[in-house]
Amino acid sequence: MIHPTAIISPKAELGKNVRVGPYCIIGSNVTLGDDCVLHSHVVLDGTSTFGKGNEFFPFAMIGGKTQDLKYIGEPTALEVGDHNTFRENCTVHRGTFEELPTRIGSHNLFLCYSHIAHDCQLGDHIILSNNGSLAGHCIVEDYAIVSGLAAAHQFCRIGKHSIIGGCAKVIQDVPPFMIVDGHPGATRGINMVGLQRRGFSEGTIRSIKVAYKNLFLKKDISLANGLSSLKAQAAAADPNVEHLIHFIENSQRGVTR
Repeated sequence: MIHPTAIISPKAELGKNVRVGPYCIIGSNVTLGDDCVLHSHVVLDGTSTFGKGNEFFPFAMIGGKTQDLKYIGEPTALEVGDHNTFRENCTVHRGTFEELPTRIGSHNLFLCYSHIAHDCQLGDHIILSNNGSLAGHCIVEDYAIVSGLAAAHQFCRIGKHSIIGGCAKVIQDVPPFMIVDGHPGATRGINMVGLQRRGFSEGTIRSIKVAYKNLFLKKDISLANGLSSLKAQAAAADPNVEHLIHFIENSQRGVTR
C-alpha cells in the first residue's frame, strides 16, 4: 500500500492498512495510526503522532517547525486524534516549547489552504474552511466553524458551536453558540441553524437567547453587569449557558461583543 516514489524514514511508525501515495515524505519521528491515507505529495514531519483514519490530500504539510521566533531548537511535537481530513495545501505546525504540543482532536475537517499555527489547541468536529487561519496559541472548542478567508489573532479562543463569517477579522474571543462576522469581528446573533442541526432543544435555545440579550444587546451596560444580570435568571441554570458564562469570565483577550 506504499507507492515506490514515497520516501519514508525507517524510524517512522506506520499502523495497519496505511496507504501512502506518490511522492509523499514521512519523517523519522512520525507515528501514523491504522487506516490513514496519504493521497500524494504529502509531507508529515517532526515529532508528530496521528491516530487512526486520518486522510491527507496533496501538498498538505503537517508537523512543520513552528514559525515563532522564540523557538530555540528544542524538541517539539504535534498530537492529532482520529478521522481528521486535511485537504490540499493545508499546513499545521508543531509547538514552540517542549512541554506544550500543538494538539488537534478528532473528526475535524480542514479545507484547502487552511492554517493551524504553533501551540494551537483544537477540539473535535471543527471545520476550517478554505484559507481559514489560526495564529499561534489559539484555542478552538468543539463544533466551531471558521469560514473562508477568516483569520484569528494569536491567543484568541473560539467557543463551541460558534461560527465565524467569511473574511472576518477575529481579534478577541468568539463566544460559544454565537455568530461572529465583520472586520473587525462583532457578535451578530445566535448560531441558530447550527444549534438546531445539532439537536439542541427549544428550551436550551431559549436560554441561550436570554443570555445573548443580556450580554450582547444591552449596549448601555457593561459586560460584567450583563453577566450579573444573567446569573440572577433561570436561564443561567442551563449547562450550556453556564459554559458561556464561564467562557466569558475566563477570557484574557476580552470577548467579541
